[in-house]
Amino acid sequence: MPNVTFSSPIMKQDVTVYAVAGDAHTLLALAKKNKVAIPCQCEDGKCGSCLVKITVKSGKAPLGQVLSEKEKLTLSVNGKLSKKLLEEVELHHRTPPHRLACQYIVLDEDILVEFSGEPGVEIELRR
Repeated sequence: MPNVTFSSPIMKQDVTVYAVAGDAHTLLALAKKNKVAIPCQCEDGKCGSCLVKITVKSGKAPLGQVLSEKEKLTLSVNGKLSKKLLEEVELHHRTPPHRLACQYIVLDEDILVEFSGEPGVEIELRR
């Protein structure tokens, strides 16, 4: 079971929860179940309000995960998925760092999920 750590400036402290890998529930559903307030509006991959940054904590390359057409479009329109990055994602089965929580399915890897707390706003780098 992977550990998912949620981190945001709007939270008093990071929250780590266990997830069932590949259970077909989205990261947003996992957050809601654990009372983590990731902003969301449409919950369908069209608005971009649930933008998150995902980092695999093992140091290994992230497991590949197919992006839905809606997520590709929304991330592209919001400047988080360049044409070059999209080609890399599709050719090498890589996952881009920015995803939509309503579209991302938790795989069997420990991840850090960072979000700003404002709909569609990228998290500022802490380092």
